[in-house]
Formats: sequence, structure tokens, C-alpha cells
Amino acid sequence: MSAVAVRAGAFVHHLQLQSPRPEKLAAFYGDAMDMSVEKLTDGRWHCFGPQRHLLIAPGQAKTLDFSAFACRDAGGLAELRARAQSEGLDPADAPSPLLDNAFGVRDPDGNGVMFGLAREGLDERRGMRGPLQHITLATFDVGAIENFYAGKLGFLVSDRVVNEKGGVATCFMRSNHEHHTLACFLSSRKGLDHHSYEAGEWDTIRDFADRFAAREIRLMWGPGRHGPGNNLFIFIEDPDGNWIEVSAELEVIRDRPVKHWPHGERTLNLWGNAILRS
Repeated sequence: MSAVAVRAGAFVHHLQLQSPRPEKLAAFYGDAMDMSVEKLTDGRWHCFGPQRHLLIAPGQAKTLDFSAFACRDAGGLAELRARAQSEGLDPADAPSPLLDNAFGVRDPDGNGVMFGLAREGLDERRGMRGPLQHITLATFDVGAIENFYAGKLGFLVSDRVVNEKGGVATCFMRSNHEHHTLACFLSSRKGLDHHSYEAGEWDTIRDFADRFAAREIRLMWGPGRHGPGNNLFIFIEDPDGNWIEVSAELEVIRDRPVKHWPHGERTLNLWGNAILRS
């Protein structure tokens, strides 16, 4: 299996959510996640901080329009687009205010995914550390999502979570050296499960938790430590019900076999309670 996305060094650059109250949701991210907020000429809102971007468009709550990955260089982007074309994914030009030379495709659940080159001059704002790090999808069919991203776009599988019947409940995939930049959970719904910001170290998770507390935003899960990826985490929920993770110490992978984990609480949280999607 060709690791095209990994060779391209693709990393999560931004995502676009829909909201029936986009201005209110943008204000929440600006305040809670220490991001600047601007309204674009097309009616979308752009929230941005150091190495993190979020677009919010008018629409239905808890709807993911697309996730967007930036590639290391033009050569990697061209190879990835050629791979998508050869797999019959019909990559289409996707003009973006945040990426150059971007193209887009849709996965089996209808989620958009975009690849391009990070536009220069977007990360000048200073603030709390927290690059956007991974996207996790909810799906009825983990195998179909794995086959699309790993089989057709060249992500690599890091870990799978397997239930007692032998079915795959979760798949963690990477497009660079980090344990996962994209994952999917077997669920009763389709769309976005959560998106995650990389704090880097435990102290920054503490600082984010203090920031949330000062704004009376309660942690909905954590602190804890995941089994797959071995990362520390806390979770909060935005006003539309989208889950936000702040994470640290995610495993770095150079080369190792895929690991398989049992479907249970200790896999999702080595420290305590877990939120089991299926």
C-alpha cells in the first residue's frame, strides 16, 4: 500500500463547520480557544490562532463541511492529487482563502476533504499553543472510511480497536509522523465526532483547563490518557454540541506494525471512565 499522504507530510490545517448561529459559535472559539475572529466577504467566519484555523458557515448545527490538510510541498501535493485521480475519486479544484492550489474529494460518508499548500502569512498571531492536530469522524462503516483514506489516499493505519465479535470499532490513521491525523469511530450517526488541538505538554493542558474554568466551561471528559496514541486529553463541548479535545504527548511513529486494541474503557482511557461510541 502506497503511503502517498505520509510522503506528502500532510497535516490538518483547518476544518469548516456549519452553525445556525455562526457569529455566536465563532465568538465562542475566539474566547475559549484564544483565537482571533473575522468575518469573510462570503459570509463565513474565520477563527485563527497560532497554527490553528477554523471556518464556520451558516447552516445546520453539528455539520462538518470538510476537513483540510496542508502538504509539505508542491511535489507531494501533485503526487497526492494524481493518486486521487488514479483511484477514480474525481479530485476537483477547491478555491480556498487558507490554502493554495487546493483540490477536494468526498469520502464514502459524504464528508469533504481538501488538500493544498498552506498560504503564507496566516499564522502571525500569538497566543496559547494549540495547533489543530487531528479530526475524528463518526461513521456507520469503519471499513469503508479506512479503505478510502488508507486504501485510496495513502494514509497509514496506526492502530485499530476490535470488538468482541472481531469487528473494527475504531481506526486511527496518520498522514505524517504523528500517531493519527484522522480517525473514525463506529457510531449511530455520521459526521464529526471531535476535532483536537495539540497542547504539546501537560502544563499547557492545565492552562487551557484554567482558561475554560475562568469562563465557566466545564470539562465533559478527562483529564485522561488514551491507549492508542498514548496521549493525555481533556474534552469540552461548544455551544452547538461539537466536541473539542485538547491533547498532549501524542505518540510519534517512524515505523512499526499496526497495533490492535480491545474495545473497552481502558483502551479509550487508561485512567478512568470512557465515552464508548458503540
